[in-house]
Amino acid sequence: MSPSGDNEVLQAHLDGGKKLPFPDGVLINGRGPGGASFNVEQGKTYRLRISNVGLQNSLNFRIQNHRLTLVEVEGTHTLQTTYSSIDLHLGQSCSVLFTADQPAQDYYIVASTRFTNPVLTTTATLRYSNSAGPVSGPPPGGPTIQIDWSLNQARSIRTNLTASGPRPNPQGSYHYGLINTTRTIRLSNSAGQVNGKQRYAVNSVSFVLPDTPLKLADYFKIGGVFRPGSISDNPYGGGIYLDTSVLNADYRAFVEIVFENTENIIQSWHLNGYSFFVVGMDGGQWTAASRNGYNLRDAVARCTTQVYPKSWTAIYVALDNVGIWNLRSEYWARQYLGQQLYLRVYTDSTSLRDEYPIPKNALLCGRAAGRSTRPL
Repeated sequence: MSPSGDNEVLQAHLDGGKKLPFPDGVLINGRGPGGASFNVEQGKTYRLRISNVGLQNSLNFRIQNHRLTLVEVEGTHTLQTTYSSIDLHLGQSCSVLFTADQPAQDYYIVASTRFTNPVLTTTATLRYSNSAGPVSGPPPGGPTIQIDWSLNQARSIRTNLTASGPRPNPQGSYHYGLINTTRTIRLSNSAGQVNGKQRYAVNSVSFVLPDTPLKLADYFKIGGVFRPGSISDNPYGGGIYLDTSVLNADYRAFVEIVFENTENIIQSWHLNGYSFFVVGMDGGQWTAASRNGYNLRDAVARCTTQVYPKSWTAIYVALDNVGIWNLRSEYWARQYLGQQLYLRVYTDSTSLRDEYPIPKNALLCGRAAGRSTRPL
């Protein structure tokens, strides 16, 4: 996105109760159309690491006349499937291989928005070292508003079980598809007005920042900062209200989280501190019967997942990391105006095996100012 100002201008716009305007454009490595270039040698194979670090739009990435072989998604080795283009949703990253096997000239690299009207497009240049000439003609087109195309591609992204790289369970001590979940959490995003201003919510709660960082408040047992369980496990359909939403969860639990998107926009959710298995996604309303279609064998493990309009996405996550972890929409304006919560993974154990103490040089602020930390 190319806004006419810095983040403070955008924040002031949102603080005034307004939505962000439609973006001006798309950038590749910080540059507009034709501004970036990548040099290659004919016959060699290259790895591209691609990330969508935008504010509000999914992107489709493609290279004119070249095929892209997906090999990695957010740290997980994937089946090496070849695509003509690939969708990346907000906050997502992947690695692809391509071979410079075309006639020696310049080719378009294209990124365009998905599910928007109008479609925004930008280009960079793939330049062969012995190029016979510049790019010519229009950039190659890609998918625009087709949800099924993107959904089918997402379902085709699976873990490469024969790869020798690290996996979430490198010792083979368990397989996610053989474990019974101990809890189901359903999270539904919504938009609305609170006190005449735009707000966004999860299960009707629009997050507000406390005066003290949540981890400090929890560590020092400072009351009045947050209430564990201040957000429900299930949507109840009520109006949006403001609160510091914290969802309590047990350390070492194995939980199912279902993201439900009843809106007409695409969502993207990120969980700090964890990778999770994306076991299913589909259109319509999630029900218990939806589990019959879950991938319990080779679902990809990642930390950011999309939820298509009027659709749901289900994940399995092993809560093996003690702490208070942010779960948020990667749609920046929605996150800023309340579409986030914190997952408190708790144990009453004080063993260093489970969690290190707060370091001596931690910045203690808010109601934690003046308190003492213990040394490691």
